[in-house]
Amino acid sequence: MQNFTFNTTKSVINQTGALKEIGRLCESLHIQKLMVVTDPGIIACGLYAKLSNCLEEQGVNFCAYTDIVPDPSESVVEAALAIGRENNVDGVLGFGGGSSLDTAKLVALLLKSKESLSEIYGVDVARGPRHPLILVPTTAGTGSEATAVAIVTTGETTKMGVVSPILLPDIAILDAELTLGLPPHITAATGIDAMVHAIEAYTSKHKKNIYSDLLAKQALELLSNNIIDATLNGSNVDSRQGMLLGAFLAGQAFANSPVAAVHALAYPLGGHFHIPHGLSNSLVLPHVMRFNHSHCQQQYAELAPIIMGKEYTANSDAANASLELIKFIERLIGKLKLTSHLRDLDIKEGHLPTLARDAMLQQRLLINNPREVSESDALEIYQAAF
Repeated sequence: MQNFTFNTTKSVINQTGALKEIGRLCESLHIQKLMVVTDPGIIACGLYAKLSNCLEEQGVNFCAYTDIVPDPSESVVEAALAIGRENNVDGVLGFGGGSSLDTAKLVALLLKSKESLSEIYGVDVARGPRHPLILVPTTAGTGSEATAVAIVTTGETTKMGVVSPILLPDIAILDAELTLGLPPHITAATGIDAMVHAIEAYTSKHKKNIYSDLLAKQALELLSNNIIDATLNGSNVDSRQGMLLGAFLAGQAFANSPVAAVHALAYPLGGHFHIPHGLSNSLVLPHVMRFNHSHCQQQYAELAPIIMGKEYTANSDAANASLELIKFIERLIGKLKLTSHLRDLDIKEGHLPTLARDAMLQQRLLINNPREVSESDALEIYQAAF
């Protein structure tokens, strides 16, 4: 029997319209002054007004930090902390995409523990305690509401992570009503991001376990069955709820069986060219899978019928099933109308060696890849994606 440890979110509410329960949930966590962490886009699309109305109607005392930006920097985290200290908050609600949720995790921790951000980077360095934490995703992709990770931009092109079970929220709310206005290209990119989480968790070299495997398979069934309809018919609540739950399950999977080379090669694309994380993953996914094929074709073959559905033809040859899956992923990206070439995003071929060099800095991810990745391998993958 394999030895493993499995950590996850304490409570999850998977329910359309669950935001209406927010007052009761704050009360259950004994929150007297709540801080909402979100971004300007959430305000612009009207979701923040929906949340604030719920809080006001239910008598929740709250303040807000609404200036979260994609790939938040240390200065953004510090600005949010200043608002929290000024208002003497004792509970935090992250509302939005992964950047808002990650920042909310750090705010809940650092307001209570008095640790400094600079001293908690790394795995199991942060000790806590933290304030009560509720996370409400408005995209179905990052899985941040199920992970013990918060990513911070630390330099012009570099990021670092805080990894600790203390960052897992007390409650995650999965409410499809909050994702109905999501544009198709964001729905598609975040959905592929969630699929990457599940695929990499299933093939991870370290910490792969029976729970993460079960979660990854169920996540991929939900995501692959719903991603096209959620993208092309965004008003379908059932598809949206399926995507949210799939992203959450994928988050649970990779929180315990970590991601690998797809993410390692995606990060420099975001750092240098500010390409959204989901799209960065999508750009390199089929090429990393093709690179990994020789070392995890059996695992890809096991995932093929789940992801491909009716397009899968029973085949006892794992190698062929694995290659068919990779081709299917490429077709899926095309159906979702996502950009599939780096050159279409103002990236020049001369940039690729720098991207490959920077990808090598992501050793905490690369060590999980089923096949060892050298700098020359990374360059070849970028060239294939170019």
